[in-house]
Amino acid sequence: MESMVRTQSVLDSWKNVREDTAQTVEDFPADQLDFKPLADVMSFREIAKHILDAGHGLTGLLLDGVDNLASPEIQQMIGKYAAELPAVADSASLAQALRSSMEKRTAELSKQPAEFFAHEVTRMDGQRVTRLEMLQMIKEHELTHRATLFFYMRMQGIVPPTTRKRQARARA
Repeated sequence: MESMVRTQSVLDSWKNVREDTAQTVEDFPADQLDFKPLADVMSFREIAKHILDAGHGLTGLLLDGVDNLASPEIQQMIGKYAAELPAVADSASLAQALRSSMEKRTAELSKQPAEFFAHEVTRMDGQRVTRLEMLQMIKEHELTHRATLFFYMRMQGIVPPTTRKRQARARA
């Protein structure tokens, strides 16, 4: 029996993930945005910006009909969709950009017919997937980096928003 994943379910799930990402950016101390536990890893700010740029850029490419993401120029292609932010984005502008990007993209993606999501594209690693599977991969990419943001929060003694929500439900 073949299972079916509904596009709107993927979009709604990603919106929830993104809201928690934006809340994480708002909750992190503004004077610590450049925090990183080791010299050779991205800072909190860089990870948040990467989440924004990758999600917005990759979905922009899908919407523009690009079907080969295995191009050596993929970073430049994604850069075409970079969010307009100050050179050193603060918490408020990053969080707002994360939210507005998600609203824009989910509205655009929600208007696409089922055939759009069934169309196959080539991922950066050369694998062929449907656009819906690619969308799911983009969400998973964000989840991976969001987990790092949560780890950075914990290192600063801050409880991540998803844990606070779970604790509030347990108390209720």
